[in-house]
Amino acid sequence: MATPAGSAIVPIFPLPDVTFFPRTLLPLHVFEARYRAMVMDALSRDRRLCVVKLKPGYEASYAGRPAVHAVCGMGEIVSWERLANGRYNILLRGDARVRIDRELPTDTLYRLVSVTRLEDVGPAGDVMPALARIRAAARALLDALGRPGDLLDGALAEGQPCGALADRVAAAVLPDAALRQELLETLQVDARVARVADAMELVVRELKGGRS
Repeated sequence: MATPAGSAIVPIFPLPDVTFFPRTLLPLHVFEARYRAMVMDALSRDRRLCVVKLKPGYEASYAGRPAVHAVCGMGEIVSWERLANGRYNILLRGDARVRIDRELPTDTLYRLVSVTRLEDVGPAGDVMPALARIRAAARALLDALGRPGDLLDGALAEGQPCGALADRVAAAVLPDAALRQELLETLQVDARVARVADAMELVVRELKGGRS
C-alpha cells in the first residue's frame, strides 16, 4: 500500500514498560501467538515493527485492543531465532521515533497502524554543560555500582548527535518507564539532554543515599 513520504504502515508490539529509542538495540522474547504471527509476517516483508507502551489500565482489555501511547519507536528486526516451541528471540534496531496517526482495520491477529516519522528539533543553545553532567553522572553511577568504568562508553561516545547520546543513556540506565516515555516524546534535543542529566544525577543521589 502506498504511503506519503515520512509515513509507513507497520504492526505494533504493545508492551507495558518497554521504551524503544532510536539508535538502540532491543532484545525481545516473543511468546504470544498473535505476536509470533506478527514476527513471522514481518520477516517475510520488510522486518519493520513498532514497540509501543501500553497506557495504564491496559490489563482489563489486554487480549483485545488496549490503549497505547501515540509516540513509539519503530525499528527493524536485525537478528532472530525461531525456537522449537514456535517462540522467537529477536533483536530490534531502533530507527526512528514515530507518531501513530490511526489504527487500520485488519484480519490479522495483531494490530496495524499508520505512523509518521518524527524528527529531532536541534538544540537552541549550548548543550555541552548538560552532556558533561551526563558523563559525570555515568562515571559516578558505575563507580557506585562497582561496574567497569568503560561499560557505558558506547552510549557516551564522542562524535554522535547529542540527541542520540541522550536516547542511548536513557535506554541503558534510567529505570522509570514513565520518564522514558516522556523522553521518547521530547523532540527538542536540548530539553531531552537536560532531562536525562537531571534524571541521571537523581539516580546517583538515590543510590548513594540508600547506601549511606
